[in-house]
Amino acid sequence: MTFIKTTEQDSNYDHLEKMTVFELLDHINAEDHTVPAAVKRAIPQIEPLIAQIIIRLKNGGRLFYIGAGTSGRLGILDASECPPTFGVAHDVVIGLIAGGDHAIRKAVEFAEDSKEQGWKDLLKHNVNSKDVVIGIAASGTTPYVIATLEKCNVNQIITGCISCNQNSPLSKVSQFPIEVIVGPEFITGSSRMKAGTAQKLVLNMISTATMIQLDKVKGNKMVDMQLSNDKLVDRGIKMLMSELNINYETAEHLLSTYKNVRTAIQNYKDGN
Repeated sequence: MTFIKTTEQDSNYDHLEKMTVFELLDHINAEDHTVPAAVKRAIPQIEPLIAQIIIRLKNGGRLFYIGAGTSGRLGILDASECPPTFGVAHDVVIGLIAGGDHAIRKAVEFAEDSKEQGWKDLLKHNVNSKDVVIGIAASGTTPYVIATLEKCNVNQIITGCISCNQNSPLSKVSQFPIEVIVGPEFITGSSRMKAGTAQKLVLNMISTATMIQLDKVKGNKMVDMQLSNDKLVDRGIKMLMSELNINYETAEHLLSTYKNVRTAIQNYKDGN
């Protein structure tokens, strides 16, 4: 099948410098509205990858995101939010970026062109066949990501990807490719825009659906969240009040005692 590089197609708009601020905002918003529909079309590809992740995490495996530039940063963002949101250890979902942690804030020249470094980065975490590795690249052509997934395949590690081009080189080396075809960007080739939004939405789906299936949510509440600030402590207290039909002071005491919403609920119901 032909590789169609939609992320490089010319924008649907021209002479952007002549537009008013309102016109720019209106047109960007119009383009953004097309992204959720593109993600919806990709759900049949997203579901089987999540099924593989759930199986492996239930059996002690981990989920790795690996990417370069914006794609790498988005993976790191999703991974870093799993411990505070769902109470999992920091080594359950891991985000890696070409160029290392320095590249999170500043671009590292030519880091994405390395065909060896991605696998080396994974080996630092003792990646193995119990894990899942998802490559993230809007273009689907990033050497750092493609070569890493190729190495994972050789080592019997489940691979997936999130890209915004059809039939890309990355999709071809992924066992579970996800292709969210968002079409031309508002600024030609600026894949931090619609493609970045699409990747973020898919990552939200992957981590959230996985954690719910791993019993990290009760009802619709984050009962395993880390109580890392006053806002979250207050939220935890109100969860207890609602779940157990108790007053604020009792809920506050429970949370102070057990340090976790789920544990507090269980101990209260057990009469402790």
